[in-house]
Amino acid sequence: MAKKKNKTEDQFAQIEETLSRTEQYIEDNQKNLITGVGVIVLVVALFIGYQNLYIAPMEKEAQADMFMAELYFQKDSFNLALNGDGQYLGFLDIVDEYSSTKAGALANYYAGLAYLNTGDFENAIEYLGDFSSDDIVLSSLALGCIGDAYMELADTDNALSYYEDAAEKNINEFTTPRYMLKQAMIHEKNGDVADALALYKGIEADYKTSREGNGIEKYIARAENEL
Repeated sequence: MAKKKNKTEDQFAQIEETLSRTEQYIEDNQKNLITGVGVIVLVVALFIGYQNLYIAPMEKEAQADMFMAELYFQKDSFNLALNGDGQYLGFLDIVDEYSSTKAGALANYYAGLAYLNTGDFENAIEYLGDFSSDDIVLSSLALGCIGDAYMELADTDNALSYYEDAAEKNINEFTTPRYMLKQAMIHEKNGDVADALALYKGIEADYKTSREGNGIEKYIARAENEL
């Protein structure tokens, strides 16, 4: 019992010693600590102010300016969508003027798709590569469209790599089977039938109700006949 009491007293003594050291440190460094806290508070305040007073209004302005470019894009007027019509900005100007906004980031995506549709595959790769988003579908589609651009350039190695990223980055029922199928078709074309078959069967097993899963049996049968 005495031994346990002594052990407890030692523990209290260690705690008191630690507290004393902490108190002494605070006392010795009080000015620096207060300054440090003040700097943190100032940085947070500046960040909130920047977001509310600068970014938020700019975001609204960017969305308003992008309306006409989106309308041209929907009408397949890709040149006007990219470059504007003299009165309204195109996606390229929106990318430059509003790069710090979500709308500016989305303009990269639209610009990449517009270039892809006009056959300018190098610029499509550049602008789609600059696009980033938390949206799991759009981010996967952007990667897949880069793959499409590389396919048009007959660069199947890069196309396959981007299709793999597009399928695996954000697993979902829409983009994953879409780009699994595109991978499989490249493998089959290259003579890698076993790899193609594995992807076809993966679509059948996991994404049977998807657009790609509908009729996947014919792809499986064809690949099995080629083995």
